[in-house]
Amino acid sequence: MSRILVVDDEPQILRALRINLRARGYDVVVAATGAAALHAAATHPPDLVVLDLGLPDIDGLEVIHGLRGWTAVPIIVLSGRADSADKVAALDAGADDYVTKPFGVDELLARIRAVTRRRTAGTDAAPQTATHRIGRHTVNLAERTVTRDDGAEVKLTPTQWGMIDQLLRHPGKLVSQRQLLHEVWGPEYQHETNYLRQYMAQLRRKLEDDPARPRHLITEPGMGYRYRP
Repeated sequence: MSRILVVDDEPQILRALRINLRARGYDVVVAATGAAALHAAATHPPDLVVLDLGLPDIDGLEVIHGLRGWTAVPIIVLSGRADSADKVAALDAGADDYVTKPFGVDELLARIRAVTRRRTAGTDAAPQTATHRIGRHTVNLAERTVTRDDGAEVKLTPTQWGMIDQLLRHPGKLVSQRQLLHEVWGPEYQHETNYLRQYMAQLRRKLEDDPARPRHLITEPGMGYRYRP
């Protein structure tokens, strides 16, 4: 049974979608805030997300970014924002489809089936996880938290998060210097390898048990970096 996470702050929409989706055999989880959605996705990863952009705590675009930091789960935006700029922003952030409110349930169900078919036919990637271990730390990409085993929270800057995102999304694989610079800083920074050295040193000081002899955040000289689980 496919699990669908429905995220919307309108109780009547949550109720209507829960009833209609369950009637068609889906397992439905609902969330009324962005924080609750990211927590639900990390705890019980869904097979598809239906997401409103106008949430009471954080914007839906930030929820998309949070999900895309660790998972390729299909995301269908269901929003009252009809401006083309909003649609472009959501799709650029990583949404797979965009449905404007008011909407027909039959149309939404057809979009769900279509997105699911495309993803099923087009990917053979291994399942991804939101949480990773680095030494005594648990890194949660969905909720953007780093917690030590003693419960203390470790703060990362946005740039540090950008780097750790890229590495943890490809466990065991080499992430090239060019890819890191392009994804974290932008295409105009693809030769600034000194940035990588500086920020990697910062991450090791925060996350590795012995920053001078890292076990998880590995440098491949002249090529890039690798996260070793």
